[in-house]
Amino acid sequence: MQAITIAAPGGPDVLKLGAVPDPIPRPEQILVRVRATALNRADTLQRQGLYPPPPGESDILGLELAGEVEAVGSAVTTVAVGERVFGLVGGGGYAEKAVIDARMAMPIPEGWSFAQAAAVPEVYFTAQETIFTLAGLKRGETILIHAGASGVGTAAIQMARETGATALVTAGSAEKIQRCVDLGATAGCNYKEQNFAEWVQRATKGRGVDVIEDFIGAAYWDKNLTSLTPGGRLVLVGVMGGVKVETNLGLILRKRLQVFGSVLRTRTLADKIDITRRFQASWLPPLAAGRIRPIIDCRFPLERAGEAHQYMEDNRNFGKIILEVP
Repeated sequence: MQAITIAAPGGPDVLKLGAVPDPIPRPEQILVRVRATALNRADTLQRQGLYPPPPGESDILGLELAGEVEAVGSAVTTVAVGERVFGLVGGGGYAEKAVIDARMAMPIPEGWSFAQAAAVPEVYFTAQETIFTLAGLKRGETILIHAGASGVGTAAIQMARETGATALVTAGSAEKIQRCVDLGATAGCNYKEQNFAEWVQRATKGRGVDVIEDFIGAAYWDKNLTSLTPGGRLVLVGVMGGVKVETNLGLILRKRLQVFGSVLRTRTLADKIDITRRFQASWLPPLAAGRIRPIIDCRFPLERAGEAHQYMEDNRNFGKIILEVP
């Protein structure tokens, strides 16, 4: 089969389309003819040699996929050849074929394209687990979503709106902020022009926010803690702004703050199956009904994966970047 390979760790230009062996499904897995996959920041880190795949996972990039079932393992009874499925994988999406545990393969809703389906798993699973399972966001609360224009950000805005919570966002341009508002955010802060912690205090009339979804880490740590209301919850999803901080523990104690950390890729298979089931029960119905939707910025053919990576690293996207597989 054809797949994107990495000649050596480096920039986007190291990504090349080449021939690799077809994956072979284990008894509990299915083989999917991939029609679309999507980019994630984890892909860019793996390309640079900074985020290797977990043991046992494919070293091919790609954490989500959508396509048609081409073969099923000997123990699979719930999925049939020819069905259209999508789901989260530990690797392998940037290829013509990939394997996925049958318990994590979800039927693509009627009327959805493969691109729409591929734009869902990583971002909606992440938002579900961080904002709701961990932080417990509920109706009437306020959440600050950093990187509101990202894939996770666009999902989180809509999920907060669907729940009856108020969403505030940070983004890097007035255009991106307006598009976040169009999705359901109440207001946004251009982090390039304003101190978001000061902005949050003005936007909430000094109260602060109940939950923060953060991808930046160290660079935002102090301002995040300042922005939380007493009893607030901070969820760390990424560390693009560094991993080490010197902090005032007294502030955490005095405000009774909670800090959570979360990654998806290194979770156990059992955890990922549970996450998939929670998503199917709570969030696939409003997605299938069109009340919330995957946001796709642009599409690239698989062989132009390097250009797609550069586009993401230039922070040009609003929502997901899709790779289409012929």
